[in-house]
Amino acid sequence: MTEATEPIRTERLLGRRGFLGAAAGAVPAVLGPAGAAGATGATGGTAEPTGAAPAHGAVARMLAVPGEQRDLPWIQDALQMALALELATIPPYLCGWWSVRDRSSAPARLIQEIVHDEMFHMALVCNMLVAVGGRPRVVEAAMAYPSRLPGGVRQDLTVYLGGLSRDSVRDVMMGIERPEKPLTRAAGAPSIGAFYTALTAAFEDVNPPLSTDGQLRQRIGADLLEPVGRLSDVARAVETIREQGEGTAASPDSAVGRSMLGHYYAFGEIYNERLLRQVDGAWEFSGDALPFPDVRPMAVVPAGGWPSPARAVRRLLDQCDAHYTTVLTELEAAWDGGGHRALGRAIGAMRSLERPATRLMDIPVPGTEQTYGPQFRPVPPGGS
Repeated sequence: MTEATEPIRTERLLGRRGFLGAAAGAVPAVLGPAGAAGATGATGGTAEPTGAAPAHGAVARMLAVPGEQRDLPWIQDALQMALALELATIPPYLCGWWSVRDRSSAPARLIQEIVHDEMFHMALVCNMLVAVGGRPRVVEAAMAYPSRLPGGVRQDLTVYLGGLSRDSVRDVMMGIERPEKPLTRAAGAPSIGAFYTALTAAFEDVNPPLSTDGQLRQRIGADLLEPVGRLSDVARAVETIREQGEGTAASPDSAVGRSMLGHYYAFGEIYNERLLRQVDGAWEFSGDALPFPDVRPMAVVPAGGWPSPARAVRRLLDQCDAHYTTVLTELEAAWDGGGHRALGRAIGAMRSLERPATRLMDIPVPGTEQTYGPQFRPVPPGGS
């Protein structure tokens, strides 16, 4: 045995990103695939999906279109699907992050940065969609939980809302971020990364005119969102999304000028309670200890939301849903002429959502040792 390399230290992984900072607030030890046919929730049961996610199976159908037939409408549809995929990750990651009692702990800070990344990725997709004459439909993209991922990606995966647990890290977070080719084992099902690869190829083949009108330029933490005006900008944006989520093909590190691991491997550190390091050419979670944090015991949100909650709980749930609706509508408005003012209102609404969400996580669900949590259900127009 050769001596192991120095483990990737926690302090290297932290201290980046800031979109939501402005608003602040069994997987083996050797790398392998994550995800399960059913997502076991904090209650010890299985979170059943509410039904097909929007456009269930659409990604498979899109990828079945021959390359020479992937035209501009195909690109626009693919970008709208990418928007839905990026948005789908944010509520479960927020629930995990907000449930951690000590926000200064390394696991909490890792999840916070991943949430920031997902917001940045969604903004990149919105810029690309505007560049090709599309309009991001953010409200339409929001999904109900629990459910499969939009478009039928990873049909073995149920995405649910609940507090941070080793089950949720393994089944939901690592399941979402699973690379197309993990460093030590084949992943099996096609990944989100494969979808993005096809999108890049379509851009190169079609070479559509790219307009910067209506795109946003915004510093999002350490990342700079810039208008997409050339094919090289598109390629760079897609590669950033892939590598921040999956790491590179040769390393768990993302290769976009930062020290944080790809999301899959960062979540793997939380699950295994060990930092990742390379031993004899293989990556494994055998580095320094990363203790699992103390969390608020938020139960898994059932299909259709919490049934018959007490009046005080209902009030907090309604506040969360109203703020989430504002986040969605203002994000959509930001890329539909509202610009930075609408984006600022979206950030403010996200800031407002956190307080009632964490208050819910301190209220026990009757008859259990677990607590309520936000259900991320957009309020329908004219509804409540």
